[in-house]
Amino acid sequence: MTWIKKIQKKLKKLGICLSPSLADSGSSDVGYLASETNVPDRSQGKLRFSLLYNNQHLELLLTVVEALGLPSQECTNAFVQVRVLSWASSPSPNLQRIIHEWQTQVVKNGSSSIFGDQFTCILQETELSKSSIRLEVKHFDRYSRHIPLGEVRVSLNTLSTSESVEFCEELHKVTKDTVGEVLVSLKCLPISQRIEIGLLKVKTALLYNSPDKRIYARIDVFCNLHKQKHQKSKPKTLASVIVFNETFLFHLPEPVVWDCAVLISIYEIEPKGRQLVGQAALGKRGPNDRDDHWDCMMQSLQQPVAKWHPLLI
Repeated sequence: MTWIKKIQKKLKKLGICLSPSLADSGSSDVGYLASETNVPDRSQGKLRFSLLYNNQHLELLLTVVEALGLPSQECTNAFVQVRVLSWASSPSPNLQRIIHEWQTQVVKNGSSSIFGDQFTCILQETELSKSSIRLEVKHFDRYSRHIPLGEVRVSLNTLSTSESVEFCEELHKVTKDTVGEVLVSLKCLPISQRIEIGLLKVKTALLYNSPDKRIYARIDVFCNLHKQKHQKSKPKTLASVIVFNETFLFHLPEPVVWDCAVLISIYEIEPKGRQLVGQAALGKRGPNDRDDHWDCMMQSLQQPVAKWHPLLI
């Protein structure tokens, strides 16, 4: 087999998760745009795990046992990303917040992956009724373009206290959770062949205000199969509503066509790096793709058009 055929074979395997327009971008932030392409309604494989809630110590214990029947030819280096989510109270009852987040070890080279990882967290008994746990099985990629293989969700409101419950659930298509909103303005400048992206406000569902924590936004623009150099906002203090009021200019191809997408990623600054809070995507990524915000921008040249977009994770 020639080296060209080997490369073609590898690209065909990666094609289940990477769209042609984004596969060569080399960015760890393209996963949001690529994860929605060619994903079946029901994924291949099952996940075994157990849950135990100790009502005396108010402690939730999760044991991730193993993943069974994964697609061994396409993806073999598996790990599980775990998030404990809770519905936010007023004033944002439709938003969810991430209470805890963990990740198992990576198990290499096998359609059946034995993990044995255990995670614990403090969770009030009153929180069980509005909390759920999301376990997402992924294929590990060293360039951070982890391929989603499927997910399992369990509501904690039916969890028996002080009794371990074992699960062996089929993997389903990965879906996003809404953890906030971002107010974005778009303005097309056809003479200078640029687009002006205004980052105005960000709403998040917080347990409490965190004056010691700071966040920033990263703006990525993809046009005609090419990713432009990203831009970042100034860091802001984390709160339920964060005001940015910053604008960013990006070059647009001539003529402006449908194949343009904007990805806004909100990150929390941590001592050891950054933590993704949520992402919002807008623009058009296909001839049949519809985006009212993008259409309004093209109909109101040189005039800013603002709209709220959900922050998903």
